[in-house]
Amino acid sequence: MNEIVQIGPLRLLSAYVFILLLLFLTRNLGIRKEKEIIISTVRMTLQLLAMGYILVYIFDYSRFYITLLIYAVMIFFAIRNIFSRVKTPVNAKLRKVIMVSMISGTVITAFYFLLLVINIEPWYEPRYFIPIAGMIIGNSMTGVSLGVERMIGEMKARKQLVEGALMLGATPGDATLPIIKDVFTSAIMPTLNSMLGMGIIFLPGMMTGQILAGMSPLIAIEYQIAIMLAILGSVSITLYMLIRFGYLTFFNKWSQLEESEVSNAHRGTNHKVLTP
Repeated sequence: MNEIVQIGPLRLLSAYVFILLLLFLTRNLGIRKEKEIIISTVRMTLQLLAMGYILVYIFDYSRFYITLLIYAVMIFFAIRNIFSRVKTPVNAKLRKVIMVSMISGTVITAFYFLLLVINIEPWYEPRYFIPIAGMIIGNSMTGVSLGVERMIGEMKARKQLVEGALMLGATPGDATLPIIKDVFTSAIMPTLNSMLGMGIIFLPGMMTGQILAGMSPLIAIEYQIAIMLAILGSVSITLYMLIRFGYLTFFNKWSQLEESEVSNAHRGTNHKVLTP
């Protein structure tokens, strides 16, 4: 059977029975999350419908500046989402590092992958550029979110160890090296774990979509392997830039820990800096 099975509006509506099931289960358990479930469902539906119509227009009206504009919008919302997902306050210098890391890491990986690995013509072909760039940006966003939260938490938790190392003559880089290693490892692990389970525990969404659309499973696997390697590369670059430049934002120009950045007190109440 090579034809694509059309779902149709009525059968699509029937899938919302799972939302009703979730509402019933949460109510039965006494979990008051009805509002969040309904808002999430409505937003998901409206956002995907809007994106579907936008993509139809973009695919029919392929222009490089439109593709780049979409790319910039995706980057903007990814960075904004990182700031909102991290529960601890993020200082201005670390925000700049996050922005530079996300833009540099994803741009380098996306253009390398699209131009050299897939070799699309023209380079801005939206049918390839937008979905692949979206997967690279989305996974990098998750990795950076985990990395930022872990870095801030570890800097606060190990504040005394870092200060002790500094007093013994260590540089900020040496004093925070164990933290940097832990942050990178913890943030990259979800991507590596995802790679471990592919093909045995689950089939990735991209590969599943291609197979459902009628593509040969062997070709779908080629794309899936390539895109996973690109995702791993993008997450690695963004995380590396984040930790290599991010830890410096916790120190002042005299290589002293900024008390306001590692204190558990509410930000804005006291920005005292450790004095020599």
